[in-house]
Amino acid sequence: MTIYEPAIHFMDVRYSIDNKPIVGPITGSFPSGRITTLVGPSGAGKTTVLKLCNGLLSPDSGEILIDGQSATTFEPTDLRRKVGMALQDAPMVNGTVYDNLALPLRLQKKELPEPDAISWLEDVGLSGDYLHKKASELSGGQRQKVSIARTLINRSDILLMDEITSALDKASRREIESLITRINQKYGTTIIWITHNLEQAISIGDYTWVLISGELIETGDSHILEDPADERVRRFVKGELQ
Repeated sequence: MTIYEPAIHFMDVRYSIDNKPIVGPITGSFPSGRITTLVGPSGAGKTTVLKLCNGLLSPDSGEILIDGQSATTFEPTDLRRKVGMALQDAPMVNGTVYDNLALPLRLQKKELPEPDAISWLEDVGLSGDYLHKKASELSGGQRQKVSIARTLINRSDILLMDEITSALDKASRREIESLITRINQKYGTTIIWITHNLEQAISIGDYTWVLISGELIETGDSHILEDPADERVRRFVKGELQ
């Protein structure tokens, strides 16, 4: 079995709201340079885990290591550049595609040269013709591509994705899946992807975490979903746990 260095490692991590446990205790790793799919029933704590990964939430106890370094030692802005996030609704700021792509650098008091912006668009399968198009005119799939490009401009080593294809049609979903695979292979970006689509989790993921009721039940090669060892995971895969 191939052993990968962990990009993110959870050590006995717990998180609760108003003393109600949401996730944990969780101990496990997301392998560096691979695509990990994060699956489980609704309310399993998947989005909470993503937010713990980039400091949007802080654990009640336990420790999270990013490339072997405690997450608490990073400045919040540095951590969120290193661990970027793309969301399901791909929020855009008012203005053009260029305005959206330039936003991460403008927040750092830097400018994004137009040729660089066009290069990033081409990286995500959009032509330079989109650069000065209004973001409000983009389709759902185009917004996702711009959102991913915007995250990559920060040179994120780790990219978190929360259900980014769930609202897309089949053709757009396939385009985004191909894009993410290409980004992973081209840049070695570690991808952590929440999906409810188990076929997608198996075909795109190298590795999978299965969360149920805030617990990490099974981890391993994504094909564990084809023959789960745990009865709860078998029930989830059969659609008996929603």
